[in-house]
Amino acid sequence: MKRIFTIIGALIRSVWRLISFLRQFILNFIFLGIFGVIALAFLERDERPLLQEKSALLLDLNGPIVEQKSPINPLEDVTSSALRQPPIRQNVLFDIVKTIRHAATDPQVSGLVLKLDDMKETNLTKLRYIAKAINEFKATDKPVYAVGDRYSQSQYYLASYADKVFMSPDGALLLTGYGAYSLYYQSLLKNLDVNTHVFRVGTYKSAVEPYLQNQMSEEAKQANTQWLNQLWTAYSQDVAHNRNIDATILTPNMDELLVQLKAVQGNFAQLNKNMGLVDTLATRPEIRQQLIRLFGENTKTQTFNHIGYYDYKSTLSPESSSSGNQIAVIVADGAIIDGAQRPNTVGGDTVATLLKKARLDDNIKAVILRVDSPGGSAFASEVIRNEIEALQETGKPIVASMSSLAASGGYWISVTADKIIAQPTTLTGSIGIFAVFATLEKGLEKLGIHTDGVGTTPFSGLGVTRQLPEQVSDVFQLGIEHGYQRFIGLVSRYRHLSLEKADTIGQGRIWTGQDALQLGLIDQLGDFDDAVVQAAQLAKLESHQLKWLTLPQHPMELLLQEFSANIKNNLITNVLGLESETITTLGKTLTQDAAPLLNFNDPKGQYAFCLNCSNQ
Repeated sequence: MKRIFTIIGALIRSVWRLISFLRQFILNFIFLGIFGVIALAFLERDERPLLQEKSALLLDLNGPIVEQKSPINPLEDVTSSALRQPPIRQNVLFDIVKTIRHAATDPQVSGLVLKLDDMKETNLTKLRYIAKAINEFKATDKPVYAVGDRYSQSQYYLASYADKVFMSPDGALLLTGYGAYSLYYQSLLKNLDVNTHVFRVGTYKSAVEPYLQNQMSEEAKQANTQWLNQLWTAYSQDVAHNRNIDATILTPNMDELLVQLKAVQGNFAQLNKNMGLVDTLATRPEIRQQLIRLFGENTKTQTFNHIGYYDYKSTLSPESSSSGNQIAVIVADGAIIDGAQRPNTVGGDTVATLLKKARLDDNIKAVILRVDSPGGSAFASEVIRNEIEALQETGKPIVASMSSLAASGGYWISVTADKIIAQPTTLTGSIGIFAVFATLEKGLEKLGIHTDGVGTTPFSGLGVTRQLPEQVSDVFQLGIEHGYQRFIGLVSRYRHLSLEKADTIGQGRIWTGQDALQLGLIDQLGDFDDAVVQAAQLAKLESHQLKWLTLPQHPMELLLQEFSANIKNNLITNVLGLESETITTLGKTLTQDAAPLLNFNDPKGQYAFCLNCSNQ
């Protein structure tokens, strides 16, 4: 017997040594791989292109435009480099504007070329801020040209600001307008015997409609139509002004469109030219030759003299924040969650920590809260708002600068600010609150599974396997109603409105910034630049510097977050048999609808979230 235990012990030690060896080997292999990729990157790094006289700045944006960069998984970044794939890019809105403005005053930059084929669809509010910088560039008498094989709606909006728009003869431009569409699951949940309990306040709080109905309610259609039309009117009027055409051309009825398309034998590019949307149809070599005539030729690359956006941006000096008169900028970009911030979310604790940091820093005299959020956790929103109040008690003013979205919880965290500034196309309001609780008792009973037992209170054993008692439902509904009263109470107090008026413009209804100004929900129409001016005025600063506040994250934390995110994505995509990139429309929509639910972690289960405006 002793010999048997000796053999087993030796075997276990051998296995353990093998595991230890493999662990060290894998870790060393990863380390050497990362080290090798970094070394290779330095050894093979191309020299930074020199800016030739008469060179153009090539705005070759690749990827989405964001308010603030989300942390990138370092392992994924290294892997992309090793495989020589395009780098993972997130284009910060303020970097783009800053770069264009710098180029406008740079004597070595003689023009701007917009090449936007790889720019992702972007909300109109962000596009308008970039367009403002393009107009400032044009005001220096430097030409702006747009080139592209084809244009998406967002790409064309910026292209319309060019002096001349080029497009491929085989290209096309189809403006689809704006829409708010969602999947509705009532029948599915009924077929699966899922009993969905929804608690809400607000006639227009449509975030829960997909779980209660098979179609959008008439109230939601009415409200959504109003803000969608306002956004499309703003888009079409801007483009019509830029192109010197009638805005109605951009919204033809189908009969007119078919007649026009038949007249050009189905040639979309020619139709776009006839409509005045593009100036010249030309192939890539033809466009290249025209740009060479304008900016000169780089004989090494055999193309026109230019420097790409990313190369040019890297030459700009970072902003100094050594001044004693600083305006801190804190970005709240994404769904609001309780606790620490994760990629593409607004962590209640994280933003509160940044606000506290601004409060304790004597060099910081004012704060701009830049909001681009459809809302989320009501508890986390209140955590942020409480820290804003603490900041104001020290005498430091705070300005809420609304980007594309500042709805529901996004408005909750803005309402206390000394000044609220939004653009006409900002979506805000959606002042309402809800909770969703699903139970599976019906489906389990069909499978022959029953739940029974005893508890000390009506809440004992509450969970997805038990029917929700009617009185417990009443308790939850009362809690939601209290949360709504608290929400409109904040609106009434800080916006100087009667409680009745706050309730009337609340009810979960979405408003554009244009309407919000008339209703008293905001103080001023303007962009980020106007928010900076207001912050300086409130703090009585004659000179100032911006300081962007962020919290650093450890690489291991990023890896763990990415691992968690991958698990969630797999639940949506791989389990459903959909491709990981959600290529199909169904997969993409399911991912969009499920993403907020995966981030919902309010400790009381109460949410101030705007579903339709987050999907527009």
